[in-house]
Amino acid sequence: MTNEHKRYLLKLRTYKLKVFFFQLLIIISFLGLWEVLVNIGFLNAFIYSSPSRIIMTIIDLIKTNNLFIHIYITLKEVLISFILGLSLGFIIALILYEWPFLAKILDPFLTMINSLPKVALGPLIIIICGANIKSIILMALLINLIINVISIYNGFLGTNEYQLKLFKSLNASKYQILTKLVIPSSYRTIISSLKLCISQTLIGVIMGEFLVSKQGIGYLIVYGKQVFNLNLVMTGIIILAIISFILYKLIIILEKKLLKNI
Repeated sequence: MTNEHKRYLLKLRTYKLKVFFFQLLIIISFLGLWEVLVNIGFLNAFIYSSPSRIIMTIIDLIKTNNLFIHIYITLKEVLISFILGLSLGFIIALILYEWPFLAKILDPFLTMINSLPKVALGPLIIIICGANIKSIILMALLINLIINVISIYNGFLGTNEYQLKLFKSLNASKYQILTKLVIPSSYRTIISSLKLCISQTLIGVIMGEFLVSKQGIGYLIVYGKQVFNLNLVMTGIIILAIISFILYKLIIILEKKLLKNI
């Protein structure tokens, strides 16, 4: 390893440490300011809670075995909805790419379905699926599926035209073009779709839990609202933020592994 390479790696590590430091500083400053404003009475402790109250609420939930079961239920629903949404979105995007005429027909309908307020469909979903996990997964799919389809499909359309012509001139089959060119060249788009999908899935799951669930983080938030325990509501929100951050980081790790070989 040359000295220049060592200096480059050191500079890169320093840059990453600086980013992490300022991210941590923002979080600590926000939590500290929140705690101080509540303690001096500037913010109403009953409405806005405080970091110390949230920590105590988390400890109470752990002691009563009511925390990890709710986290597990929400994560299970997110994972199922995420895998289904991504798989179906990828398959539908492939079908639309292979049949442009069908894509033209369905384009306005996809836009229309994507723009529908999904909460308005809640009562219909409950009637069709019942007040169970199926309704929650369907709600999440309604939110993440169309976005996945549109995002991945546009990634396929962005394949380099000259490379496509080259493959066709070499008499490559449709399967070879898809697997050797179209899909690999769309890795970055698919990764971007993963990031969007995981956030949309979490939103859909929580919306579903608001409507029908008796377990999960969404249920904790609704229950806290019903009994005017706003410490529980804020605790649920903070837990969701942490879960969202962890899931996003997992996607980033996957992105690095997938793009390393490109």
